[in-house]
Amino acid sequence: MKASLDWLLAANRKFSPSPGSSGFVHLGKYTAELFETGSGSPIVLIPGLAGGCQLLGPLARSLAVDHHVYSYQLRAENDCFVLRHPFDLDDLVEDLAEMLDHLKLESPTIMGLSFGGIIALKFAMRYPYRLNRLIIQGASARYEQGLIQQIASTVLARFPLPADSPFVNQFFNLLFGGKQKRDSLFDFVTQQIWRTDQSVMAHRFRLVEGLDIEDQLDRIKAPTLVLSGDRDVFISPRSLQPLRERIPDVQFERLPSCGHLAFVTKPDAIVSKVASFMES
Repeated sequence: MKASLDWLLAANRKFSPSPGSSGFVHLGKYTAELFETGSGSPIVLIPGLAGGCQLLGPLARSLAVDHHVYSYQLRAENDCFVLRHPFDLDDLVEDLAEMLDHLKLESPTIMGLSFGGIIALKFAMRYPYRLNRLIIQGASARYEQGLIQQIASTVLARFPLPADSPFVNQFFNLLFGGKQKRDSLFDFVTQQIWRTDQSVMAHRFRLVEGLDIEDQLDRIKAPTLVLSGDRDVFISPRSLQPLRERIPDVQFERLPSCGHLAFVTKPDAIVSKVASFMES
């Protein structure tokens, strides 16, 4: 299900990334939209379950002060009919590897947010020497079978949802980590999330429902920064423990007063942590 064009066009531009360039890269299985901004050492941002690269706008804007920031749309983001051809998380990892080949990036920093964090983890395990550093926020090594996750997965898969409903609004409040007033930030997040077709969201939920990569984390060789909002209801402290214990070179940082969408609500706090990590 797509939101109306008029509603999407009303998005607040102040949350968009700083001016850069965009284009398309023809990968083996789909054509990916690519965004670039800033200059400096390269960071590749991997977007989450919904909202695509546009939802990363606030973070990309902040990172672009010191880095050349790349972000790309995941498979099916711009074309839900791609779902007619089955693919899994390993295929999304290969999409990332192919994108790096196209960009001729030998050892960039890979930064994954939420669902994108899972792709980043799996990439770092499969290709341990193809990245300089790894950063993830809002992700863990195992899917948690919590009530919130089960409800979200079931509802997205079975029920068409209007963009403005009590359930949707409450779900967004959970993502924010607390009651969020209906301001420009709330409108930006909801508008961007509903750019992603509901069938694509449901498919991505199914891809992670069987996730369990705890026993493979020691394959990660790159220095790793794990960020987690202290109000993130989707990622529990228990699920983060394997990342902290099994990745050989890892740094863990809590993000105070942040929920799952910390990369949107508190991008400067994340960039501060990233800057310290890159200097260490």
